[in-house]
Amino acid sequence: MSEDRLDAFRARILERKPLRLRGGGSKDFYGGMHGGEVLETAGHAGIVNYEPTELVITARCGTPLAELESALAARRQCLPCEPPHFGAATVGGAVAAGLSGPRRAAVGSLRDFILGVKLMDGEGRVHRFGGEVMKNVAGFDVSRLIAGSLGTLGLILEVSLKVLPVPPGDASLRFEMPQDKALEALNRWAGQPLPMVANCWQDGVLTLRLAGAQAAVSSACVKLGGESIPEPEALAFWQGLREQATEFFSGEAPLWRLSVPSAVTPLDIPGDQLIEWGGAQRWTRGDADAVRMREIATRAGGHATLFRGGDKSAGVFTPLQPALMEIHRRLKQSFDPYGVFNPGRLYPEF
Repeated sequence: MSEDRLDAFRARILERKPLRLRGGGSKDFYGGMHGGEVLETAGHAGIVNYEPTELVITARCGTPLAELESALAARRQCLPCEPPHFGAATVGGAVAAGLSGPRRAAVGSLRDFILGVKLMDGEGRVHRFGGEVMKNVAGFDVSRLIAGSLGTLGLILEVSLKVLPVPPGDASLRFEMPQDKALEALNRWAGQPLPMVANCWQDGVLTLRLAGAQAAVSSACVKLGGESIPEPEALAFWQGLREQATEFFSGEAPLWRLSVPSAVTPLDIPGDQLIEWGGAQRWTRGDADAVRMREIATRAGGHATLFRGGDKSAGVFTPLQPALMEIHRRLKQSFDPYGVFNPGRLYPEF
């Protein structure tokens, strides 16, 4: 049955008509304008291999992310970067989007947990990049290049991911402080041996998550002080943040994500703000145009993305410098010479 699906995928690709790759549809809002006929990948599903003692799991692209996480939870393991679901997410879609959750600044991004990828290119050929072992670092790391490519380089067939044990200790603390003091505290604490794995500031409240050895977590709670948040409330908070299910993310106003150095002081951004990743990720909702948002981000040494909603005519992602755009064009030409995969999804040029 798996080979039949691969043959069906190949037949569609070899028609050389633009295709819109789609798993669970949970990231349909993300990226540029959609183009091409839909190619559903959800049927190509299932966990191919899981070695808990090796901390590696391999799954097909259409495998529900929830199914993979359930299998890991049964062995007290997890994907620490917490890629968001935003609905019925699939493994392939999560990798193609390359998004990570609240723990990203402490544990690394989804890209950092990719060990290998099986990919079908624009000529219907199947390639394997990387492997299923953490020591596989030979050659150009194409498997991690696929993360965040939004399906523009090829059809992801399988992914091998590094996983980790669930930390035995977990606690969340709350502090009332203005934005400037919160950013100062986060950058100061980042230089200390604290098991801080996630943080969020909004409306004068800074929330921290600590995880690791129970003794280290307990010691950090005593050292930092603050208000201890009951476990059920804390879990709901971090889950809501991961899935953008909180009130801040609701509504029709465009949602912008600014990626800047964590030490940057408060930015004059229109609209309400929510800050994560120690100050490195700053969200805002408002009607500011792309030029203004990108000027603000560039002055701060970062970049801005129109994450959800709004006018996409100016491009969702910050335009690349000519040299970088040329590299992207060459990669696209190598993997997808006929422009089959997700035209316009990453950049309007391809």
